[in-house]
Amino acid sequence: MRFAPLITILRPLRLPGAALLACLAAGEANAVPSFARQTGLACEACHTVWPELTHFGRTFKANGYVLDNLKQVRDVSPQKAELLDLASTPPLSIMLQAGYTQLARAVPDTSSGKPVGTAQNGTVDFPQQVGIFYAGKIAPHLGAFLQLTYSSSGGSIGIDNTDIRLANLAVLPSEQSLIYGVSLNNNPTVQDLWNTTPAFGFPYATSASRVGSLAATAIDGGQAQKVAGLSVYAFWNESVYAELGAYRSAKQGVANTLTGSAGPLDGSSTDVVKGFAPYGRLAYEHNVGRHSIEVGVYGADFRLFPGGSSAGSAAPLNGLTNDFRDIAEDLQYQYLGDQHLFSITATRIRETMQLDAAYAAGATARAANDLTTLRINGTYYFRHKIGATVGYFSTKGSSDPGLYPSIVLGTSDAGVVTSAANAPDTAGTVFEVNYLPWLNTKFSVQYTAYSKFNGGSDNYDGAGRAAKDNNTLYFLAWLAY
Repeated sequence: MRFAPLITILRPLRLPGAALLACLAAGEANAVPSFARQTGLACEACHTVWPELTHFGRTFKANGYVLDNLKQVRDVSPQKAELLDLASTPPLSIMLQAGYTQLARAVPDTSSGKPVGTAQNGTVDFPQQVGIFYAGKIAPHLGAFLQLTYSSSGGSIGIDNTDIRLANLAVLPSEQSLIYGVSLNNNPTVQDLWNTTPAFGFPYATSASRVGSLAATAIDGGQAQKVAGLSVYAFWNESVYAELGAYRSAKQGVANTLTGSAGPLDGSSTDVVKGFAPYGRLAYEHNVGRHSIEVGVYGADFRLFPGGSSAGSAAPLNGLTNDFRDIAEDLQYQYLGDQHLFSITATRIRETMQLDAAYAAGATARAANDLTTLRINGTYYFRHKIGATVGYFSTKGSSDPGLYPSIVLGTSDAGVVTSAANAPDTAGTVFEVNYLPWLNTKFSVQYTAYSKFNGGSDNYDGAGRAAKDNNTLYFLAWLAY
């Protein structure tokens, strides 16, 4: 759908420029009822099934989340400039996740200091997460997605994904549109418009009690909520999207021992970005009728001082760094029918590591390593109510006993998250079935089957555990209000 030709028709409605364009789109605004309250639109206006965005949702997000249909408190200057445009009811919402996890084989019980017996299998997470959101308009052209989350895995409340946008719309002489703006965010790719990148890609929820593998690329959640980034972007004719920005470390819960305040960061902090980490994104989307296809590239370069991670002690934030350069390609296809919804998402992230600091400290066997992650997912829904996703994932990379350690004989190390092959290779398939009795309530059954885990299929940890022993059955109730 193209919106520019309709602008002259809708101009008498006197909607703000950014909101005007968003009225005509539809997709994910990161899937919280705050946006439904603000816009007066049901969830399906912006999502296939949340949190996957449609083209309208992507345009709404690019425009800064500012489309509203609420009573406003307004003020203008004598020159008719807008001084205040504040919703009388703030667009707040609450999310709750509760889960149950069963592993194919229980992990060892190490409570006695040695792997004796097994831990309890069948873990209840109630709640797994509770999130409070402010999501929507702050002022004309200024909006935000702000999330405060309690997590059972940490037993604490903290800042989660955050994206604050200042955006505007220009109608070009050719009647083509240009959305442009600035994003301030705390997780590389959280600001992205498509559900192919790590921050909002499938699986949208995972068990807090699963067994985690040893390796992931830096852009794949490694810097989430640890950095702050500012980027500028443009979305031309709802087709070509370009973004360029930079990130700097913004550690939470870290105090400088000399000043007693939150900064400046010093060698007691770990993995501190040297200077600024550049980030870039380029994508093209084409829409024909009910079909939409997107292809793109994205990437970042993180040069990190190891700090406190160096040989177990603090190291000054100067000298050698560990460099993680991530370059990725992505693809997304969507079909949005009246009853049938279908989508395919894929991404491939290639990371090259130059670990000069770790190598000099003896923490790695090689100064140069690499890692490649691949994800391909296919999703089908019937009437936004019942659906399923099948996803393939794999991570492969160079072997290194420093990065991917094996069991040390004579210790109480029970394996499980170690690698006898000193390799990161992990692969498997995710099967997920979802039922939505209402648009803001989702019940899911997810099964993750591993064909390889931390470099092997059988006895991958050197203690007799097979990749399939980490297969995970996960039941989830996901409520959003």
